[in-house]
Amino acid sequence: MAYQKTEEAVRRLTPEQFRITQQSGTERPGTGEYNDHKEPGIYVDIVSGEPLFASSDKFESGCGWPSFTKPIEPAHVSELRDSTHGMIRTEVRSTHGDSHLGHVFNDGPIDRGGLRYCINSASLRFVHRDAMEAEGYGAYLDQVE
Repeated sequence: MAYQKTEEAVRRLTPEQFRITQQSGTERPGTGEYNDHKEPGIYVDIVSGEPLFASSDKFESGCGWPSFTKPIEPAHVSELRDSTHGMIRTEVRSTHGDSHLGHVFNDGPIDRGGLRYCINSASLRFVHRDAMEAEGYGAYLDQVE
């Protein structure tokens, strides 16, 4: 499947999704649609559809945003140095959609690699396990609980 950012996909974004994915914004902690989401499936880029994170790698970090231990497909996640807001952090963007997703920190569960991908819900679309095959994500079923 070819994942890409299109003008049509960007036009479909809500103002909040546009602010976060295209202008590197951040949603208020605790307000994201997927913060407390526990259904089985995968999270894909809202713009390009590229698979980003699996529900089996999601954990409750208490930070106010959905947190994951690793990307479902490392090649679909780019990590960049971010020195905005007086901090040095590692920004996470989707590779093909170039959407701002959030940041990655090294304070995640040690037994699962030690990383915490702190991701804005507005940059994601959830695909339930039961719909993955029909939507072309069947290859990732083995990564979903």
